[in-house]
Order: sequence, then structure tokens, then C-alpha cells
Amino acid sequence: MADSGKNERDGHNGAGSDRSHAQNGRNGHSQGHPTASQVTFGAQSLWPSIRSWIGGGVRRMRSQVLRRTATTGPEVAPPGEGGAPPSGSRPEDSDQAAPSRIVPGVTETDGSNPHRRLNEPVTGGSRLSLKNLLKKTGLGRKKRKDDEDFTSSAGYDADDGERRVINLNGPQPTKYCNNRITTAKYSFISFLPAFLFEQFRRYSNCFFLLIAILQQIPEVSPTGRYTTLVPLMFILSVSAIKEIIEDIKRHRADNEINHRLIERLDSGAWHTVRWSELTVGDIIKVGINSFFPADLILLSSSEPQAMCFIETANLDGETNLKIRQALPATAELLETKDLQRLEGRIECELPNRHLYEFNGVLKETGKQPAALGNDQVLQRGAILRNTAWVFGIVVYSGQETKLMKNSTSAPLKRSTVDKLTNTQILMLFMILISLCIISGLCNLFWTREHSETDWYLGLTDFKTKSLGYNLLTFFILYNNLIPISLQVTLELVRFLQAIFINYDIEMYHEQSNTPAMARTSNLNEELGMVKYIFSDKTGTLTQNVMEFKKCSIAGYVYTPERTPEESQLVQNILSRHQTAAVIEEFLVLLSVCHTVIPERKDDGSMIYHAASPDERALVEGAQRFGYIFDTRTPKYVEINALGVRKRYEVLNVLEFTSTRKRMSLIVRTPDNKIKLFCKGADTVIYERLAPQGQAFREQTLRHLEEFASDGLRTLCLAVADIRQDVYEEWSQTFDKASVALQNRESKLEDAANLIENNLRLLGATAIEDRLQDGVPETIASLLDAGIYIWVLTGDKQETAINIGYSCRLISHSMDIIILNEESLDATREVIHRHYGEFKSSSAKDVNVALVIDGTTLKYALSCDLRNDFQDLCLLCRVVICCRVSPMQKAEVVEMVTQSTNAVTLAIGDGANDVAMIQKANVGIGISGVEGLQAACASDYSIAQFRYLQRLLLVHGAWNYARISKLILYSFYKNVCLYVIELWFALYSGWSGQILFERWTIGLYNVVFTAMPPFAMGLFEKFCTAETMLRYPMLYKTSQNAKLFNVKVFWIWIFNALLHSVFLFWLPLAAYTGEVIWGDGKTSDYLMMGNLVYTYVIVTVCLKAGLITNSWTWLTHLAIWGSIVLWFSFLLIYSHVWPTFKFASNFRGMDIQLLSTPVFYFCLMLVPITTLLIDVICKLVHNTVFKTLTEAVRETEIRRSDISEVMNEPRSSDSGFGYALGKLIRSSHALISHDQRANLESRSSVESANLRVENLELEVDTEQQQRSRQRQKWRGGQMQSARRSSGGGGSPTTATLHM
Repeated sequence: MADSGKNERDGHNGAGSDRSHAQNGRNGHSQGHPTASQVTFGAQSLWPSIRSWIGGGVRRMRSQVLRRTATTGPEVAPPGEGGAPPSGSRPEDSDQAAPSRIVPGVTETDGSNPHRRLNEPVTGGSRLSLKNLLKKTGLGRKKRKDDEDFTSSAGYDADDGERRVINLNGPQPTKYCNNRITTAKYSFISFLPAFLFEQFRRYSNCFFLLIAILQQIPEVSPTGRYTTLVPLMFILSVSAIKEIIEDIKRHRADNEINHRLIERLDSGAWHTVRWSELTVGDIIKVGINSFFPADLILLSSSEPQAMCFIETANLDGETNLKIRQALPATAELLETKDLQRLEGRIECELPNRHLYEFNGVLKETGKQPAALGNDQVLQRGAILRNTAWVFGIVVYSGQETKLMKNSTSAPLKRSTVDKLTNTQILMLFMILISLCIISGLCNLFWTREHSETDWYLGLTDFKTKSLGYNLLTFFILYNNLIPISLQVTLELVRFLQAIFINYDIEMYHEQSNTPAMARTSNLNEELGMVKYIFSDKTGTLTQNVMEFKKCSIAGYVYTPERTPEESQLVQNILSRHQTAAVIEEFLVLLSVCHTVIPERKDDGSMIYHAASPDERALVEGAQRFGYIFDTRTPKYVEINALGVRKRYEVLNVLEFTSTRKRMSLIVRTPDNKIKLFCKGADTVIYERLAPQGQAFREQTLRHLEEFASDGLRTLCLAVADIRQDVYEEWSQTFDKASVALQNRESKLEDAANLIENNLRLLGATAIEDRLQDGVPETIASLLDAGIYIWVLTGDKQETAINIGYSCRLISHSMDIIILNEESLDATREVIHRHYGEFKSSSAKDVNVALVIDGTTLKYALSCDLRNDFQDLCLLCRVVICCRVSPMQKAEVVEMVTQSTNAVTLAIGDGANDVAMIQKANVGIGISGVEGLQAACASDYSIAQFRYLQRLLLVHGAWNYARISKLILYSFYKNVCLYVIELWFALYSGWSGQILFERWTIGLYNVVFTAMPPFAMGLFEKFCTAETMLRYPMLYKTSQNAKLFNVKVFWIWIFNALLHSVFLFWLPLAAYTGEVIWGDGKTSDYLMMGNLVYTYVIVTVCLKAGLITNSWTWLTHLAIWGSIVLWFSFLLIYSHVWPTFKFASNFRGMDIQLLSTPVFYFCLMLVPITTLLIDVICKLVHNTVFKTLTEAVRETEIRRSDISEVMNEPRSSDSGFGYALGKLIRSSHALISHDQRANLESRSSVESANLRVENLELEVDTEQQQRSRQRQKWRGGQMQSARRSSGGGGSPTTATLHM
């Protein structure tokens, strides 16, 4: 070895000499001309360098082959033949200290050993010469991410990319940001430009701004210069006040946080400073129960081995304590003087938003580099628990901390109603342009005809004859066809609707103190239109509270008993059964292989703090068999194995990831053996079993299937014995991977693959994850509401199917199609076959559940199969996707959203559900055991799945009806008033003369008719919450967009046009005679205009009352108060002049109006006549064409039984009776099993006669009928009726079209 080391050092020196010559030749800065040896150097070294490059490629290929075959690991070369660098060489020089040849039998892996040539040695200079040559000639390929070395010897290399360098106790190489944070949207300076930019991104505000600008052109605006500008300023002011109030709250919260105090080491002494004064590189001291002010690297703590405990509830919602431990190199820094002597630097990755990842290297002066990972990071927002104090150094501060990097809003989503409204606004804008052109042309023709005969009108000037001026005049005159106050009204109403959701006590979970939360208000009405629900299983449908139920060990199944001694498992150990050794190893694995933190209570009992409920359940399962885990330190764990204490030294932890699907622990046992304990998914463990380690393979596989059939979550457990020399060589590979800055995770995974093989199967565990309360009833109710429910889970197929049965998603009468294919061709064949069978089937209703695994789904989502697969899925009643990745979940949601144009909802509770939550139209997060990642990324968050029923069927349906009426009524009232200007143009020679006083025009939307839309948007409801929950079919009205669509919109517009005709010509006919008042005034056009304006106000307010279903005192106040407000304004505004220098033409208008008997007569006649058609249509509709919703509402008002409504004679009696019969049966989803059993015996015959296939309010297309038939009711009564009839004849069916 000495000779070998000497040769290596000589080679190293030679390489350095050659490198210096090559460097001089490369840079071209050597003095004088190059020597001949320098000229020929590149050519001489070219061939060896090419061979070196080829050798590197071969080495990478061999590495990939080794990784795929997962061999045990490299063997150590014989002494004197290479391997590790000599002890005297530095680690960073190990690349150059390469041996001259490869020893047969030594396994090479990228980065696992020093870089070597395949045959003969090549000097370092030749390698650099080739690299320079390729770079100069442009032939060198760029180093891609995948081409990087497996590890780097010093933790990073020149190609690692940008990194952050932090000097310890010294000036920093660059200026980093301070620790001040701001979550506010605006500052004092930026508020105005930022607010205006945000507001004028809306087309409506830009439109009204254009109108306000056009009104400033002299003699163009018929309505004055400020009638649009003032309302626009008012609306913007309301929005600005709302933004300011919200932002002031943010500023106050920011100041409270920034002004918190912390101790900082400065010039050898501790000083108390504000959080905002910290910066990168500061060493601080944090006390118990304190928040960390920035992202810190833990240096030392008050606990042994520099451990500390933190709570990360503010980051991920997990209240379990997590352990953090400083590096051994800094663990002894317990005093101020020790911290002052700390020298060196920290190199780490740039700030990012990955909460659970950190890659860095600590390089102390004169010491070996040490890897820094997430175990040494104390993140801002976390709290120090059960630890007196810690010392830490700031690595990320202020806005660069991981907490602030994750403070981003969810993707902007727009509701279907919003999109349709914008389309209709565009259509109205086109109509406005058409009216302007028509009016302008009419003005041109009228002027030509009357310019000579009516010379006194002065029609010969340029402006009167200019078509452009006239177009601008009419554009301003008709602009109010688009309601100026609609956007701000919608914003405020949605904001208050969101508050109603937040304060709904029925969706408050008392156990966890978690209310429902609307994180956005833009999608309130979208909750009422959901057609597809995509749900996670674990933690969403289930409680995610695990309980150890069974285990399979060496082919035998064991269950825990009340005490360990009573269990057969412990008896087998004590009696030294033939499987006793396997059982002991199994229990040791359960009690050792985890990251659980034990806590001993005063009474001696143990509490386990685990990152996941699964780990806690497994440790508690081992405890129930007498293997008690009670001690953890960074170096070892101790267990009490049936009264015998055993200590296992922890060598390495290979953590669980969603990609690896397994977790491993390498330990040194009490008898000084090295073992690898591994637990994970069966598919992952089985492919890594050694040939001699599969003794219980088939029995365990059979037990796994039995466990999954019972709905239990399963894990496989295996062990491997590792030789000391194999472990030592692998440990070098693992250590190098652990200090890599670039792609550390992938390199660690590759390193783990080298050691996690040749496993010996021990057995499997089965954990029960119970359904949440109310899940079966909720799913049955949602299905009755016509919503499709898909389950997307990472669990085993058998487990998912069993859960489907448990939660009533799958019925026993339903056929199940299972797609488990291993190739694209096989997937294509089975999809085409099943789809062909469904298409050729005469039955339109496919009572089938489709179950597909992740591998098959990968092929099914490929380009050529995607359409066929989605057609097959949409034909099935239930779809369950198993073993799917988070991205596959998102792809499935995106596929259905884009292909059906239906409203989709995704609900989940974990970080793996975030992708699909953001892809769906509406994302629901459950604040569960897995943290708040899903809730933070969602649009709405709830505590339990059962609250989804109330969120959709009550709040969703109500909000949809409220927003629909608000929008329709807003357009109605505007068209009703402002089209009258068009009718008046017939009598004003198309001059653009306004009929109303200019300020009454401007205040119409923002004052006189502003309250009725608010009342509708907040308090309107067609049925009570109890009725909505009892009869889920009522949801179909909003789901099918019956209240707001293109047809309904234009019916309302036509209704407004018709009302405007009555409101203009009836008063015009009543005032044909001339009247002269005592003060000499006559009934001019303004008198006529105020009469019409009064009748419009009264009519539109009465119209609001006519369409209101739910009256509260606030509704009365809004409707009648608006009328009173107008008359109050009339009395005041008529006497403003001459005190204020405006409204001179309105002086005395109240006397003129209120002293005329005809005014009072028309006040009764005109609104009643105008609304008479509406009343008649409503009467006929509610009598002859009554909808299901209206019938149930009438029943509520009368407080009578539904059966009375069913027996009432009406023209559509048969269809309506069938509809109500189905309605009653749909309510049985909320009736208990015992009550249902009693009802079935009495109503089985009736249910056969009341079966309803179709229930619609209008003529349906064949596609709509087929879609509805796929959702037909699947309750127990219909099945019992079918069985009682022997399947002979089909039950009576009826279609109700209204």
C-alpha cells in the first residue's frame, strides 16, 4: 500500500505539472513562442484522451446495467491494487489519485469509486488537453443533468451550477436580503398604480373609462361630462377601500412579526435585535416554544447529541414533533467562545420552495466537508419544542425563506357563470354598436329631410351632419345597457357568500376545531354545477387513523390480543417454534425500522410521535406483541424485546419517498452484525428478493390478497445480511452522494438501489384505515344528485375495491371491469373490446365499475388511446384508478375536464393531491392528518368528507341560484331603463337628446336599484337546507345550468325590452294633454322623463319581489327601501338649486309630479300593467308546468307532506307523480339501515310503480337522456322490487318534460 500510495502521489504531482503546461498553452499567455514539446503535446495526448472519453461512456453504461440488475455492491480490491486514495491525500484530490488498472471482480459505478481508465494510465494533462480541444472546436457536448457524475468527491464541482456561499463569522461574499417580510399587496407608493392596473384589467372598467373620456369631448355627450365618471369613481373607491382595509391588516400582521425580538451573536456578545434586522450568516439563539425567525442550520442545542424537537404545524399542518440534529462537527459548540472560533463556510443550494429538501455542505477550516440535509434545517414558521435552546446560523432570510417561497396563491380559476356572462356582455356590446350605427344613420336621414323645412332647428352645422359625432353621441347614450355596478356587486356578494360558508356551524369539526374555509370566493356558484368528483382515498374517504390488525410471518397469520402473552405469536417465540427466529426478526424490524420519536409519560406509558399514521401503527403493533421501542438517539435505538433490552446502532437511514415506495434502515445488531431492514409496497419488495429469500413468497402473497380484500393497508417486510467489507465500500458511495449539491435525491436513490437487494422476505403487515363518519351516506346522496364519483388512489387494487363496496360506491349488482395490462398493445386491445361491447349493447344504462391500475393507466393516457379510454370511462358508472402517481391523478382530472366541458371537483388531503386539486375546476382540501398541503392549495377546505354534501347540495345550489338571479336582474333593470332612450329618439328626431335628468341616469345603478341585487345574492333560496339535503335530486337544477344559460339570458333581455315599451308608451299616452302649473311651468320632456323614471324604479323593484322566493326583513328593506329612496331623493334634489349651482332644470320638479292626480293613477296602473304578463306567465308555469323544485317549495310553505302533493290532480300528473316518487326514494340515502329495512317491506311494490328514468324541465336530446340514464337510482328498494318481480317485466317508466 505504501508503494501504491507513493506511485499515486507521484502520478498526482505529474498530473499537476502537465496541467500547468497545458494551462499555459491553453490560455496563450506564455511568454514567447511555444516550445516544440508544447506544440506536439496535444497531438500526442489526443488518442489516450479519446480512449479515456470512450471509457467514461462504457463506465456509465455499466453503471446503468448494475443499477437495473440491483446487485449487492462493489467488492473491495485486494491490497495494493487500488480503491481508496491514500490517507495522506486530500479528498478533493481523489479524482487525480487514480489507480492504473481495474481489478477483475470489482464493480464499478459512476462516482462510487475514483474515476479510472479502462486499460492504461493517462496523465491528467492529456485529459484537460482534450477537454480544451473539444471546447475550442465546438465539438464538446454540453453536460446535461442526466450526464452528471453519480457523486462528486467534495460535495460539489465546477459544473454544479449556482450555489449560495455563506462565510462563518466573517463578511459575506455578497449582500443578502434582510429578514423583513411583507405579505401586503401594496405599499404607500405602489398602491395607486398597482390598484388601477388590477382594476383596469377588467374589460368592463376599461369600457366605462372610455365612456367617461368620450364624455369630456365638448357638445358630444348628451348625458353630461361626469355622469359616468362619478359612478365609476364611486365603484373604484369602494373596491379601493376594500383593498386598503385588507392590506392594512396584512401590514399590521407583518409589523408584529418583523418587530419580534431574538438574540444575535455580535462581536463576541449576545445582543437582542428585531427579526427584521437579521441577515444571512448571523448566528442566533432560539429559546423553547419560540418561532424560528428565518431558515437556520442547527449548530448545537441543549439536548444530548445536539438534538432538538420542532413542531411544523404552520408549515404542513402536522402537530407531531419532528427531530432535528446538528452535525457532530458542530455539536460541541455550546459556549459563546466556541461559536466565535467557528471558521469556514457553508455552501448550499439557492433559495427554493421545497419544504422537505435541502442540500448543502459545511466546510470548516482544516476539517473534512460534511453534508447538510433537511435534518439540520430549522425552517421559519416552525416552533422549538421540548428543547431549552438551540444555536443556529441563518441561511435563508426574509422573502427567501421556504415559508415565504411557498406563500403563493392558487392558480386563477373562473367560474362557468363568469365565462358565460362575459360572452353575453360581448354580445350586448355588439348590439350596442348596432344600435349606435342605426341611430346615427336615422339621424343622418332625418336631418337631410328636415334641414330645409325646419330651418329654426339649426341643422346645417357640421356637428349635426357629421356621422362620426352622432355615433359618439349615441355610443355614450346607450352605454348603460351594460351595468356599470355588476362587477363590484358580484365581488361583494361573493365575498359575503364565502363568509357564510366559513361560519356555517354545520360544517365545523369540533374534535379538530376546524371550520370550513373558502379560500377563494370566485367559484361559489361553481359548487352548484359539479358533475364529476375525483376523490383520494386515504385520509379523504378514510380517517387516516391507522390500527394494527394482522400480520403474516413465515406463512402464518397472527392477530394481536389483549396482552402479549395471550397471542399465539409470543407463544411460538417462547416455545421456540420452527419459525421463532423469523418472528423475532420480524418484530425487531417493526420496532426498529422507522423514524418515530418516543415520549415517556409520567405513568410510564409511551407516546409515539410519527411523521405518518402508518409508522405509528406499526410501532404500536410491535408493542402489542411485547417488543417495545422506548429510546432513540442519533446513533442508536433501544427496544425492550419481551423483557430483554437490545440496542441497535443506526448506521444509515434510507428514507421513504413516493418514488421509492419503501424505507430501509441499516443497523449494527447487538451481536455485531450488519443488517438492512426494509419495509415497503409488495411490488417493490418482491422484485428485490434474493433467490434463496423467497421461502414464504406464495403464502405471503395469498395473505396480502386476503388482507386487501378486507380493506386493509398492507406492507411487506424483508431483511438482508450485509458483509462488513461490502458495507464499507457502499458507505463511501452513499457518503459522496449525501454531500452532492446537484441532484442529491436521485444520487441517494441510486446509491440505495445498490444495497437494497438480495432481500429475505419475512412477512407482511395489515393496518386498518377506517372510513370517516358519514362517507357512505354522503356518497349515496351525491350519486342521487347526478354526480359521478371517481376514486384516484395509490393503494392496492383489492383495497380500493373493498373500500368502494364499503362506502356504497360499488354495489353488489354492479359488474366490475379490471384493467391490468403490461403493454400498450394489450391495453389497446382490452379497451377496444370493452368499448365495442358497450356500444353494441342494446341497454343504454351500463351498470359497470371500471378499475384500472397505474401501469395500464400510463398506456391508456397515451395519445392514440386517450380518446377511446375516456369514452369507455364516461360510459361506466364508477371509475377507480389504483396505484396512480400524483401526476397521473392530475392527467385524469384534466382529461375529463377538457373532454366533457363539465364542472369537475377534486378533493384530497395530502401533498400528493395538490396537482389534481389545481387541475380541477374546483379544488377541495381536507385538513387532515397528512397536513395542510392540500388545504393550502385548494379553493375550499373542509375537515371531513361528509361536509362535501352540505357544501355542494346546499351552499353550491344556493349560490348558483343567487348569482344567476343577480346577474340576470342586473341586466334586466339596465335594459329596462336605458332602451327607453331609444324609444324617445323616435320623437326627438334621433338627436341624442336624453329623456332623464343626467344625474338620475348616473345614480340609477349605484343607488336606486343597488340594494335588490344584493338581497338576492345574499338571502335568496328556493328550499331550506334540510330539504336540499333530504332530496339530492334538487341539485340537478343548478347542475344542468337551468337558471342561467344563453336561452334564459335572452328571455330576460326580451322581457326587459317588453317592459320598456309599456313603461314609455303608457305614460306617454296618459300625458297627451298639455298642463300648465300655477308657477307658469309646463309639462316638458323632463317632466315626462321623471314620470317614466319613477315608474321604472317601482316596476323593477316589484319585479325583484316577484322573482324572490325567500323573504327576510332585509329583502323587504332592499325592495321597499329603494322605492322610498327615490322619492326622498326627488324631494331633496328638487330644491338643490340655487343653493348649489347645478340641477337648475330640476327645480320644483317634486311639486309638478306630486300635485298631479294622473301621476298617482299611473303609479298604480303602469307597474301593474307592465308586470301583468309576468304574473300570468308565472301563474301558468307554476300550475301547469310546475318543476320539481317549485313543487317541493310549495310543500315547504304549506308545511304539508309530500304525499299530498303527489295525489293532487294536475295536467302532468303521471309524470309529476313518478318524479316525486323518485324524489322520495333519493331521500333514503340519509335514512338509517334499520329504517330502510322497515320501509322496504312496505314500499317495495309502490317503488316498482314509481321508478323514474328521466326528469327534465325541457325536451332532451338523445345524448342527454343517455347521460341521465347512466345515473339512474341504484337504491336497495329498486333492487328488491326487481327481485320481487322476478325480473319478468320492466318497471313502469315515465319522462316528465316541462
